[in-house]
Amino acid sequence: MPATSPADPDRRRRRTNRFAALAAGVVTVGALAATGLPGSASAGEEHDKGGYGHGRYQDIQLLSFNDLHGNLEPPAGSSGRVTETQPDGTTKTIDAGGVEYLATHLRQARKGEKYSITAAGGDMVGASPLLSGLFHDEPTIEALNKLDLDVTSVGNHEFDEGAKELGRLQNGGCHPKDGCYADKKFKGADFPYLAANVLDEKTKKPILKPYWVWKKNGVKVGFIGVTLEGTPDIVSADGVKGLAFKDEVETINKYAKVLQKQGVKSIVALIHEGGFPASASYNYDCDSPGAGDGISGPIVDIAKNVTPQVDALVTGHTHNAYVCSIADPAGKPRMVTSAASFGRLYTDTTLTYDRRTGDIARTAVKSANRVVTRDVPKAPDMTELIGKWNTLAAPIGNRAIGYISGDIGNTGTESPLGDLIADAQLAHGKQLDPETDLALMNPGGIRAPLTYTAKGAEGDGVVTYAEGFTVQPFANTVNLQDFTGAQVIQALKEQVSGPNAAAPKILQVSSGLTYTLDLTKSGADRVVTDSIKLNGSAIDPAATYRVATNSFLAGGGDGFPTLGQGTNDVVGSDDLTALEQYLTANSSASNPIAPPKADRITIVK
Repeated sequence: MPATSPADPDRRRRRTNRFAALAAGVVTVGALAATGLPGSASAGEEHDKGGYGHGRYQDIQLLSFNDLHGNLEPPAGSSGRVTETQPDGTTKTIDAGGVEYLATHLRQARKGEKYSITAAGGDMVGASPLLSGLFHDEPTIEALNKLDLDVTSVGNHEFDEGAKELGRLQNGGCHPKDGCYADKKFKGADFPYLAANVLDEKTKKPILKPYWVWKKNGVKVGFIGVTLEGTPDIVSADGVKGLAFKDEVETINKYAKVLQKQGVKSIVALIHEGGFPASASYNYDCDSPGAGDGISGPIVDIAKNVTPQVDALVTGHTHNAYVCSIADPAGKPRMVTSAASFGRLYTDTTLTYDRRTGDIARTAVKSANRVVTRDVPKAPDMTELIGKWNTLAAPIGNRAIGYISGDIGNTGTESPLGDLIADAQLAHGKQLDPETDLALMNPGGIRAPLTYTAKGAEGDGVVTYAEGFTVQPFANTVNLQDFTGAQVIQALKEQVSGPNAAAPKILQVSSGLTYTLDLTKSGADRVVTDSIKLNGSAIDPAATYRVATNSFLAGGGDGFPTLGQGTNDVVGSDDLTALEQYLTANSSASNPIAPPKADRITIVK
């Protein structure tokens, strides 16, 4: 696959004038790092907090977010809320998200800040609701341009439609199959996508820019962007064909040296990989943990090994919120942040630039996550953008495809919506082959809940095509394959072993398949072999079972190599069509579907 050319440098020239803020935003302070200037600063040295003075120290505002996933409208249900810990230790939930509100909050945060940068940690697009996904995420790129995003790393979902499509999002042009929308040529992103560790296998060079340098009045800050090395394991094979994904740490350290040689000593890494904080509250104080607190996950090892030349890490991928200090290889604390997902939060970081050294005074870095509350005025330009694309999407998105009697959630080890989707794929499989026995669904493919309360004029309990698209936006096909019983058992054990040992991926199972998940054990033993039954009978290792999965799992995705070894493949319709057919056949306005009980997996803790 040919390398994607970098963006037109003339069109990428950064804007210097920000939109005026529309209204004061509501902010809630999260964790703060160590404060105070380094010991070398004397009382007589000027500290310029935002003007164009010539003091030694200059505060730089870094606003960041990650994993927007094309959520232009406020996300529904739990996907549109954050948890906040109160001073008395109790928690409350806050409705959050929506680019109309994100724009207002970011513009308010920038007010009075002469040195302000806005950066993102990947997955700006992909797995998007219909409003953006139906148009190959052009609406989201337009919104990010209006948000004055300066730079972002790529994430794994930027490769859902392949590197050529990512190149089109960067550089512009009409879609090769669907053409131009509204008779207007797509201009592409005003900001650079960074892909330092994504190489063209033929040229051995990054497919997009590996780094980018922000400059103003002699102040220079370099940004290096990478996605997780394991991207090929969680993206369809077609999306990463011809690409090589290199180690995050080695890549960042390589380009940090390049930037240093260019005289850029202040460096931020944008890393689409993340961690798991001990608390679900966005304002959890990661730096004052008790026993068992703090943060875990891949980002910890990355942070501990990225060169001390990098001053801060903006991360993502896990959809968690955290502001943590993790020691670099020299043992010095370094800020590592993530702003949850779907535009519900943004991170406000202050980097203190030392004009004498050209570096960041790390002892003065402070950071906090802020809630994108919905109690501020909507940004009119975003309202106009959403309205324009909604007009085009409405004839498709507003069509009713089913009815539900209550919220059907997508959270938990086994979720009600996971059961519903697995049942839908089993039903579709039986249409293709009556001998189909069971269906398995990957939890990461279920992007949102189905909510009872109407989002528009459709009425409560009505499931629209747009809502179904938001749940399953990937256009995976439903595939049938033959497996031995031994392979079915092995696939279930791969949920909690191999690549999934540290962060289990529990498959959602169709009606009739039951087993026990014993979380007091470790590794593959957490799936109790003798408990695995189909319609009350033990799985026979020697027998053959017809299994329905989506095409992603059928390719061995998400760390399930056994599911890539099936035989006698039959390819059905896309997964959203399967869900639509199931809802239409099994629900009506007078007889809606009730939320499944999610009782197929017995969990022992």
